[in-house]
Amino acid sequence: MCVMLNEPKFKKNLVVWFNKNQRKMPWRETSNPYYIWLSEVMLQQTQVKTVIDYYHKFIDRFPTIADLSNAQEDEVLKYWEGLGYYSRARNFHTAIQDVHHNFDGEVPNHPETFGKLKGVGPYTQAAVMSIAFDLPLATVDGNVFRVWSRLNNDTRDIKLQSTRKAFEKELQSYVESDAGTFNQAMMELGALVCTPKNTLCMFCPVQEHCEAFLNGTVETLPVKTTKVKKKHIKQHVYIIKTQDNEVLIEKRMQKLLNNMWEFPMYEAEAKHQINSILNTNIQFSEQPAYKLKHQFTHLTWDIEVYLADQEINNKEISLPNNMKWMNLDEKEDYNFPVSMTKIYKFLLSH
Repeated sequence: MCVMLNEPKFKKNLVVWFNKNQRKMPWRETSNPYYIWLSEVMLQQTQVKTVIDYYHKFIDRFPTIADLSNAQEDEVLKYWEGLGYYSRARNFHTAIQDVHHNFDGEVPNHPETFGKLKGVGPYTQAAVMSIAFDLPLATVDGNVFRVWSRLNNDTRDIKLQSTRKAFEKELQSYVESDAGTFNQAMMELGALVCTPKNTLCMFCPVQEHCEAFLNGTVETLPVKTTKVKKKHIKQHVYIIKTQDNEVLIEKRMQKLLNNMWEFPMYEAEAKHQINSILNTNIQFSEQPAYKLKHQFTHLTWDIEVYLADQEINNKEISLPNNMKWMNLDEKEDYNFPVSMTKIYKFLLSH
């Protein structure tokens, strides 16, 4: 399926271009495996420009594996707040604790061992092992899927696991030396030149090797099966304030966004709403005061926010263990998902 006519020339052209044109990123200026691993986790589903500030703040607070291992999950999530996909943070924290306690605080440099750590999939395994330790593993992310499909005019479906495995095998000869540089160069080419739309083929350093460019099929590749339509769930959020400028918040027990704080939220169709849980008869606005969406990979929350008609006396209400009153000035002490932070900002402005 894949035959590169001049492998050494292709790799040389790509690496020379990368060394001259690569974007400046803080994790490219370190050889610390912990920092490189952190950057790869943060970059999943998140743009580089967003990650940079989070990366700096995170390593300033947790500069060593021991620092992160000894931290409480709530604090780790606080430093992740706004990045989304919070399971990444939990898995990374768990994996770092594993490294701290079982590997003398050193990131394992054996691919199979590293690959068994919590949250480490094939891409993260290859990226960290190649960039931090120059081990010969090929990284295949969205950028590489696109670049490799176009270079070879390849119509295999990149959603299939078999295609990933095939690409990893085909790329193996290119990572037998300078694996980290080659992998980063491929990803950078996909990010800057061989983009999903409006490709910059005229500026491509490996254009002469590209079968899709030769055949005029660049815009049709890669082949990817249609996404399944996201499920939409209608959620109701209830804002209850006290006479002391406090608002009711709740710690999530559900798997999604587990242990993060939110204003009480329930599916619109749920039988148990806020009044039945608090054993109260609080009246709320008939129409939502604010509407927003919270997008996940697999579903979307359509959120409507309802305000209590009156401020209440919190001494008259007995709260469940996962609820508490938060002063509006104390928000930074709690881990809120992005949607709840938006609601908080709405409350401050109204």
